[in-house]
Amino acid sequence: MNRPRPAAPLLTLLPAMALVPVLIVTLIGLHGGGLSIWQQFLSGALHPSLDPDVLHAVWHGLGVTMATAFLSWSLSLLLGVLLGSACADVVWRSWTLPPWPAKALRGVLAIPRAVHELVWGLLLLQVLGLHPYVAVAAIAIPYSALVARIWRDHLDSADHRPLNALISAGVQPLSALMTALNPGMGTVLMSYGGYRLECALRSATLLGVFGLGGLGTELQLTLQSLQFRELWTGLWVLSAVMLILEQLLRFWRGRSGDGLQGQRRILLFGTLTIVLGLIGTFWLRLIVPDQFSGLSWIGMEVPSWTQLSAAATELPWLRMILETLGLTLLAAGIAIGLPPLALLIWPSSRWHQCCSLFWAFMRWIPPPLMVLLLLLSNRPSLAIGALAIGLHNSGVMGRLLLEGLQQQRGQRQEALRAMGSSERMSWLYGLLSPQSPSYLAYGAYRSDVILRETVVVGMIGGSGLGWQLLESLSSFHWAAVVLVLSCYCALTISGESLSDRCRSLWLQS
Repeated sequence: MNRPRPAAPLLTLLPAMALVPVLIVTLIGLHGGGLSIWQQFLSGALHPSLDPDVLHAVWHGLGVTMATAFLSWSLSLLLGVLLGSACADVVWRSWTLPPWPAKALRGVLAIPRAVHELVWGLLLLQVLGLHPYVAVAAIAIPYSALVARIWRDHLDSADHRPLNALISAGVQPLSALMTALNPGMGTVLMSYGGYRLECALRSATLLGVFGLGGLGTELQLTLQSLQFRELWTGLWVLSAVMLILEQLLRFWRGRSGDGLQGQRRILLFGTLTIVLGLIGTFWLRLIVPDQFSGLSWIGMEVPSWTQLSAAATELPWLRMILETLGLTLLAAGIAIGLPPLALLIWPSSRWHQCCSLFWAFMRWIPPPLMVLLLLLSNRPSLAIGALAIGLHNSGVMGRLLLEGLQQQRGQRQEALRAMGSSERMSWLYGLLSPQSPSYLAYGAYRSDVILRETVVVGMIGGSGLGWQLLESLSSFHWAAVVLVLSCYCALTISGESLSDRCRSLWLQS
């Protein structure tokens, strides 16, 4: 006997309950001294600085950030496709080889995928020193593993009947794979690859916040010095670039998706990837030529077993893990539940456009900057970190939800209106209900991303594994670094497995 399940649209609203404890703690921690600072911050949005020196610094930082994003994105796509093909079972079976090497490679790639790009950046910074390629490698390493996972999943889940027919007819395995699977993989590469370019630009900005150069460094310095007019100059420039990039990618996907075959899509996108990678390389060398004299190997001490045992007993594991998991649950609840709740308040096109602009701005502000902004008028707490990550990721979830709602015809909503339902109820069960399974499935994936992002705000907010990792790196306590990273990898890999199960559950519903 099947158990009754809650209505899907109600489950999309249920995670918004995380806002209650977060807002209570945030309101209790408010102090009046920060209100005047917030007033200066908001007024700076209307009067950004147009000083030539400020504009020159913003332009230089933007150039470094975009070049880093282009080069790291290009490398991650090329490596990700190669690695994803190598760890796909269907590729090995096509050559009648045992698939155990593919499984072993998938296990190895889970480790770089589980570590956030910021952690890679700080580790490489400690080992190689300050160099433009450090930020490139910090993004390319985890992104390559992420692209490999997506590419492999689509290869193994595709319809293999055409492939089997070609191999049975005597076609070479490589030719059969390219002929049978390329049509669907071209669409995957264009849609997911374009999304990864946006993520690379955000990651390059985030790394700059922690001192790896670019526009993020300029934003961090102006915020710490409370130069809000200069801060808003950088924020408006970053917002404009992100908006233009999103619109260009949407336009390009729409135009190239009409009438282009799979192999032509892959060829076109591969050409674009290589071109942008070359542009990023030459752009970095043009903007920061003095830092390309060569990498300096600083090195790190390999901890002994005695040091690892001592660090394992001295660290507060239970508190760090509970804080990290609590931060993840609260932030995921805000990110998943806030968009449908906001749209339900006033289901009208004008209000939805306002929400879209708000979510766009949330996507563009890096979580560390959002934490620092919230700390201007509040005491440090776990709720501040959860609110910062939740608002940032609600921008991604809100965009996804609006795009899904706009693709629906609305016949069910019109039928509910004709039956006398209110505007909110007809929107809830007419539009949101059909979209809920796919939205919740992506929310499960986003929760996995949020778990990795907790290290970012943990380094600023003084909580969880992120703060301990930063303390260990700054004191060169390599035994603690190894143990904290191992614990973080175990948590993120477990969360990834749990999110996969949740996605499959909701996609089947």
